[in-house]
Amino acid sequence: MATLEIDERIAAIEASMGNLEQVFDVASTEAEISQLEAQASAPDLWDDQANAQRVTSRLSFLQGELRRMQELKTRVADLPIMFELAEAEDDDAAQGEAIAELDALEKDLSDLEVRTLLSGEYDDREALVTIRSEAGGVDAADWAEMLLRMYTRYCERHKWPVEVYDTSYAEEAGIKSATFAVKAPYAYGTLSIEQGTHRLVRISPFDNQGRRQTSFAGVEVIPVVEQTESIDIPEDDLRVDVYRSSGPGGQGVNTTDSAVRITHIPTGIVVSCQNERSQLQNKATAMGILQAKLLERRRQEEQAKIDALKGDSTGSWGNQMRSYVLHPYQMVKDLRTEHETGNTQAVLDGEIDDFVASGIRWRRQQAAAS
Repeated sequence: MATLEIDERIAAIEASMGNLEQVFDVASTEAEISQLEAQASAPDLWDDQANAQRVTSRLSFLQGELRRMQELKTRVADLPIMFELAEAEDDDAAQGEAIAELDALEKDLSDLEVRTLLSGEYDDREALVTIRSEAGGVDAADWAEMLLRMYTRYCERHKWPVEVYDTSYAEEAGIKSATFAVKAPYAYGTLSIEQGTHRLVRISPFDNQGRRQTSFAGVEVIPVVEQTESIDIPEDDLRVDVYRSSGPGGQGVNTTDSAVRITHIPTGIVVSCQNERSQLQNKATAMGILQAKLLERRRQEEQAKIDALKGDSTGSWGNQMRSYVLHPYQMVKDLRTEHETGNTQAVLDGEIDDFVASGIRWRRQQAAAS
């Protein structure tokens, strides 16, 4: 690689690092960390478990972000030295290591720049994700389960804790629906770009004639509700059903009616939770999911009124948004950003970072244009 090209790339990295430092604001982050550390050391912290979890989670996140920025700053400062030493020693191996670090830094800084685009009102929240099978019969149910695996693998790669609240299994294969929480800051802002209908084209493994099948699954992403935002829901508006948790094949997961299903009668919204052993815990979790869905519904209604006043007739950007083709060729393509790849297996294994990043940039461009 030519020295001039390397110098230009290093200069671009240093400029990106400078921009990120301005956006990140190290001084205010350190001040917030100090405040949270004082709260975390209070002897009565865990008297209020919800607040304690909020404090410790936020503290851990900010410490990680600060450490990440400091490490990146050090790596950027060391990069020119790596090339100088490699050139002075005329060492091909050292030169290769320096170029590999150059490539890695460009990728890491690009990822962090995407994070700075998440400045929406709820972008820093944890996320509630629901996946539902749509048109396509048993293939759609299998596709919904494949998407559940894709997103859980994506979260594992980012070390984001995932808690599955409810899974409704289909009779033959796959799932009818699943709801899970992604318990990491900015999970909502990041994953909200995945909301919409996902389309799969493949040779159906459930068709004995080996015909090609198109199936659909829907992804819904909403922010987790904070305690101060809760909606007052009259008891008369709720129907609460309890039942026995079940798994694939109808096998009993436990021997008590601990699973809870709550129906909000005015809107018809139904939420379920069966991951806890206690009926009370499942009911509390289900109520939290219902609160989040009702708040999201209210936000959508308010946005619809604003769009109507603006004369906005473009509809929801999150309708059919990505196509996954496994036959007769291999391709995953985002229908909004035009980003695509032929490595379908990697995508289904959770390597969707490039799709998420391009989606977030596309969304920012759309917002700026409107």
